[in-house]
Amino acid sequence: MVRTETVSYRSALRTPGATGFFLASAPARVGVAMAGLGIVWLVHAETGSFGVAGLVTGSFTVAETLVGPQTARLMDRFGQPRVLVPLLCAHAGAIAALVALALTGAPALPLMAAGLATGATIPQFGALSAARWSALLHGRAELTPAFALETISNEAAFLLGPTLAVLTATQVHPAAGTVLAGTLVVGAGLAFAALRRTAPVPAPADRTVARGPGPLLTRNFATLLAVNLALGVFFGSMQVSVSAFADGHHAAAAAGLLYGLMSAASLLAGLAYGRHRRHTPPTAQLPLILTFLACASLLPLLANSPWQLGLALLLPGAGVAPCIIVSSTLIESVMDRSVLTQAFTWTNSASAAGIAVSAAAVGRLVDGPGGPRAGFIVPFLALTATAALTWSSRHALTTGNTASGQTPSTGSGRPRG
Repeated sequence: MVRTETVSYRSALRTPGATGFFLASAPARVGVAMAGLGIVWLVHAETGSFGVAGLVTGSFTVAETLVGPQTARLMDRFGQPRVLVPLLCAHAGAIAALVALALTGAPALPLMAAGLATGATIPQFGALSAARWSALLHGRAELTPAFALETISNEAAFLLGPTLAVLTATQVHPAAGTVLAGTLVVGAGLAFAALRRTAPVPAPADRTVARGPGPLLTRNFATLLAVNLALGVFFGSMQVSVSAFADGHHAAAAAGLLYGLMSAASLLAGLAYGRHRRHTPPTAQLPLILTFLACASLLPLLANSPWQLGLALLLPGAGVAPCIIVSSTLIESVMDRSVLTQAFTWTNSASAAGIAVSAAAVGRLVDGPGGPRAGFIVPFLALTATAALTWSSRHALTTGNTASGQTPSTGSGRPRG
């Protein structure tokens, strides 16, 4: 049984410097969430082709996914402010180039190059903020509500960002979404970088890490990557399957509302989860939450109408935020501190990859004879396999804490190391 005690978000935000960087990162996250869709509307409006828009947005996404962990590696080595400021300046230049090329009717290849540059220079503020929370609260009970705040902030950004991108691009100017996204990222990012006092201390060049293939090439980290990949598969599959289900029931306009219900359930569950200090270690919580999420993801298969699907999405939605919070807690707990920003960034990339691959695969699947129901099976299979993996890896995750000189972050407030 999981025993809990109430803890406060206020105690986390009262940590010296925490409120400043958390608030500074909020508009930057919205800008990141706007970026991809803003590019779609900009390029399509100027070229008249969704095909070209998809190529440019795909270039952006690939660069963001692959280059992001490499810039995070530089931040672990040299510190966030030293890397973030020139990165943001480069991002501003890439945005300007992309907009100028689109507005002057450039062909696809230069637009794709600008898309690559834009994605390669966009910082992952969720990972940077999580690393700061870890530096401030390592081993303290307030870390759980801090990671809950991170999860809630990210989900709110990805609810608001796409809507804002479409609204500005369609009602103001095709370039407005991309320009606003870049302005939020660069402006708020520079404010975030200026808060140097809360930035993690750079790892020394001669930092000695555990023996073996390296701190990022471990079974523990592979397990946590698999969890975030499965969550990405869940998101990507649900987006496509819910849309196809609504369209098949002549209620296409309800798709956003249905997906919003799941997101709202996740936000509320995250708020509730973050208010409690648990004495059960996260290594035991993670497989339980994943098992719950896998079972709950079967409920949409039973829906026969949009309102039934809305109800069926509430339970799986309620499992998402707690799963992300526990995953973040374990990353903070088991990973060597010299690669912590990289670790958070790689898990973001794994989730993005899961979304991209599953959305494409499920899109073809729901067009087949199985329809949306076939699409709903995909997250169940991914989550079931990942739940089995975490059950088998519980001992390795626990001993990984001990081997790295840390004790699991249970929220008990006992210092680690």
